[in-house]
Amino acid sequence: MIEIHDIAALKAWSAERHKANKTIAFVPTMGNLHSGHMSLIDHAQTLADEVVCSIFVNPTQFGENEDLDAYPKTLSDDIDKLKAHGCHVLFIPSAHDMYPQPDLTRVTVHHMSTLHCGATRPGHFNGVTTVVLKLVNALQPHFAIFGLKDFQQYTILKTMLSDLFVPTQIVGVETGRAEDGLAHSSRNGYLTALERETAPCLYATLCTARQHLEAGIKPVYEIVREAKEFLMENGLTPDYFSICRQIDLEPATEQDTELVILAAAYLGRARLIDNLHFHLNR
Repeated sequence: MIEIHDIAALKAWSAERHKANKTIAFVPTMGNLHSGHMSLIDHAQTLADEVVCSIFVNPTQFGENEDLDAYPKTLSDDIDKLKAHGCHVLFIPSAHDMYPQPDLTRVTVHHMSTLHCGATRPGHFNGVTTVVLKLVNALQPHFAIFGLKDFQQYTILKTMLSDLFVPTQIVGVETGRAEDGLAHSSRNGYLTALERETAPCLYATLCTARQHLEAGIKPVYEIVREAKEFLMENGLTPDYFSICRQIDLEPATEQDTELVILAAAYLGRARLIDNLHFHLNR
């Protein structure tokens, strides 16, 4: 596996691979890699000749009082995992490389970025869209691979790349889960042993809400109220629990069939996010 540390070298490598008519699949990460990330690398292998992973803890997507300084860094272990899964290139830029001074530009997908996670993390998605566009512009990959655990992030990035005519195709990979349903996440490492036993109730709550929607016997507001009550009864503090249409993450109407249930909740030091996206037969 090749390690690249600066933008110029990444651009040069990409230009050479494009000249050789090789396809490139890109998996951007913030490191502290787990099995969910590895499933993205594995999927990338099926799409392209070359698989590139980046590790960059992006400061612009962290707000005040968030865990930028405490975000776990496990580079040596990450490198071993990437090599074991056949990653071809690892890009590890510095903050100075990614945000040369003066740092004046941000990319915004209006409105969608202020919903759900964006409501309590103002500016977060502006940081995400900005860094992803920078990375994609430097690498020029044919595919960019993202996990669907953060469905809002995936939808915002898909919208951004489409609106700006970026030729990279965004690919979503289904959420990796533990046997008890808990979605794989770097922040699961913040959970105590007792909290880890409680955490799967977030996914269970999503599944129950989906069942109620499919049964069609309860109004949406009641499904949402019961879901939040169940989470609180089990020791989680809901941030939001929203039943939306997939295309723009706006509240679902009775006519919508392509739905996503988005949820975030606090448990101890961890902020857990999860979702279920599905077609509703009416």
